[in-house]
Amino acid sequence: MDVLDLSRWQFGITTVYHFLFVPLTIGLSIIVAGFQTAWHRTGKPAYLRLTKFWGKLFLINFAMGVVTGIVQEFQFGMNWSDYSRFVGDVFGAPLAMEGLMAFFLESTFLGLWIFGWDKLSPRLHLATIWVAAIGTNLSAYFILAANSWMQHPVGYRLNPVTGRAELTDIWAVLTNSTTLVTFPHVIFGAFVTAGAFVAGVSAWHLLRKKDVELFRVSARMAMTVTLVASIGVALSGHWQAQIMTEQQPMKMAAAEALWEDETSAGFSLFAVGDVENGRNHINLQIPYGLSLLSTNTLDGHVEGVNDIQARYEAAYGPGDYKPVVGIAYWSFRLMIGFGMLAALLALAGLWATRRGRLPDNPWFHRLAILGIGLPFLANSMGWIFTEMGRQPWTVFGIMRTAAAVSPGVDVTEVAITLVGFTLVYAVLAVVEIRLLLKFIRIGPDAEGEPGRPTDTVPALSY
Repeated sequence: MDVLDLSRWQFGITTVYHFLFVPLTIGLSIIVAGFQTAWHRTGKPAYLRLTKFWGKLFLINFAMGVVTGIVQEFQFGMNWSDYSRFVGDVFGAPLAMEGLMAFFLESTFLGLWIFGWDKLSPRLHLATIWVAAIGTNLSAYFILAANSWMQHPVGYRLNPVTGRAELTDIWAVLTNSTTLVTFPHVIFGAFVTAGAFVAGVSAWHLLRKKDVELFRVSARMAMTVTLVASIGVALSGHWQAQIMTEQQPMKMAAAEALWEDETSAGFSLFAVGDVENGRNHINLQIPYGLSLLSTNTLDGHVEGVNDIQARYEAAYGPGDYKPVVGIAYWSFRLMIGFGMLAALLALAGLWATRRGRLPDNPWFHRLAILGIGLPFLANSMGWIFTEMGRQPWTVFGIMRTAAAVSPGVDVTEVAITLVGFTLVYAVLAVVEIRLLLKFIRIGPDAEGEPGRPTDTVPALSY
């Protein structure tokens, strides 16, 4: 492997690892705020117990997300200095806004929430967790705006003297059509992740007959969130696919192993292809599915890999403009598959717990526990598809990945940091899991609202 390959591996590993924490943080922030709102409105200590229990898990995950996210920014200067030099004026703007506005907002008010239980009025204290949750979502928006610019660059000009991209319209960057479709897709995915996590942890407690009434409510709320958010993921994903077909047709063609232009194209369920010769030996399809996904019509025209390759060669010069088709194809399917399984599991859970029921079969609870991992896998596959499908571009249409790597680093330096980061992240994973398991086993506090008797926890219905 050369410096480029190692740098890509390092950035890929650290990015996917970091994003394991991000969606859970986003989703849990709203769920915790929702439970505290329920407590504030009803005064029921059970809601306070749920607020503090899920709040502890939220804080553990938030801290780990911050630690792993710091490395991301350093890599731009270490391994991708030519990229930073070329697009820093544009790419750095939304990242600076995220750091100076959104992150300071969420971290400041999260601190007030942590230490303000006995110092702030209940209403003001409730406001702090909602402001922190809003800040968390704003952080996601600014970061996605930066990433979306790499997918579809807008609001810039190329300076012929300096050879750099320069920002001309920050509003165009922040309202990029790619951002507007990506943000809801990611946020809905975060709610699916948090919902599955809360449902799985609740199922673990239900399996042990611990705080049954409390965790039954928690589980049903979480499964409702998961199911509704899954519908949002599907709808926003459909919208995103149409934008992607328009802006990055090669990515969509690779995702479907579609080699030649087609009208009324089918959606591929399973394909065995010959990448070298640009054709498929086996391709099981849903008729008209791809045209409907890409154009909202059954007879829509969808470009194929070979035709786009020829067009890109004419526009950008000689070169291979195809991503790794196998990775694009299967990551796209795994993303959809894992997401659908999470939705089906939530639907089955809601049915099984309807009208006060609680399944006696332990396999139901075990499936819910295993289902925690499904959204994490779907999110990871989605980002692998998003970034690998854009290749060979770092910034689509204006900068290739091979031109973005730092010229001053060698293979040994990158290899050492790659191994080092991987080992450190492995240790952090152990720390995160052990902390989460510790507080999950401890469970909610026995006490309800401070200063009030909590000998009985009022039954909650959901």
